[in-house]
Amino acid sequence: MPQRAAARSAAVPEDVADWSERRRDAAVERAEALARRGAGESARARVLLTEFVREATARGIAPVRLRARSYDGRHRYRTATEGWYLKLNESVAVGTDGEFYLLGVPSSLLAQVRGATIEPSEPPLVLGKGGRDGESIDLPDALAMVLERSAPAG
Repeated sequence: MPQRAAARSAAVPEDVADWSERRRDAAVERAEALARRGAGESARARVLLTEFVREATARGIAPVRLRARSYDGRHRYRTATEGWYLKLNESVAVGTDGEFYLLGVPSSLLAQVRGATIEPSEPPLVLGKGGRDGESIDLPDALAMVLERSAPAG
């Protein structure tokens, strides 16, 4: 009997190592699949943004100078970027360059004087995904609403 117990205990570390390696491989595989899906979604979103800029320009919908808000919500800063806000709370926008912008920035005294610099982000297909209920909207719907809101009355 003692030989069996010794054989079993010697096999356990190898089994644990195999299990651990399989789990690690599975986690890497899931992360890679998630990254591929995210890249595919961003590519589709970029096409939608490009089409939107083309349509807004063709309809004569004027872009506005975008303003960024501090993360704490206390300050609004000028930016050098023009575009169209995609949500009524003006937290995200598409620039005239077809790029997607998140309009949250750190608080800064310098930004109050010089304005804030915003960098393009990877566009999602769902704005506000994972946020509070009722605050997410599909990108195509958000783009359509901007075109509708900006349409001349008639």
